[in-house]
Amino acid sequence: MTTTESAPPRPALIDDATCREATPVLEFVGRRWTGAIMLALGRGASRFGEVEAAVDGLSARLLTARLRELEAHGIVEREVIPTTPVQVRYRLTERGSELLAALQPLMAYQLRWGH
Repeated sequence: MTTTESAPPRPALIDDATCREATPVLEFVGRRWTGAIMLALGRGASRFGEVEAAVDGLSARLLTARLRELEAHGIVEREVIPTTPVQVRYRLTERGSELLAALQPLMAYQLRWGH
């Protein structure tokens, strides 16, 4: 960088209390497969098999566990449709859609910079 160029602006530092408050959500969305499942649901997958097919390498057992966690946290809603056979559909709640939108800048960062 030459003396005439200016350094890029630095983001504002987050104080310790805010960082501690943010830690649980960061750890939650950072769990393996959680973000990919949310992304699949946000892109239109709604049935278990559709989500499983959309997330390469995800086992049915782990998908079941993550969907239960997401439901318990109010991120995903599970709807049982009383047909024969019974159908189950999943969708992001308003809270889940807002969280997915908050993750969009991280996805853009990944596309630009990689790991």
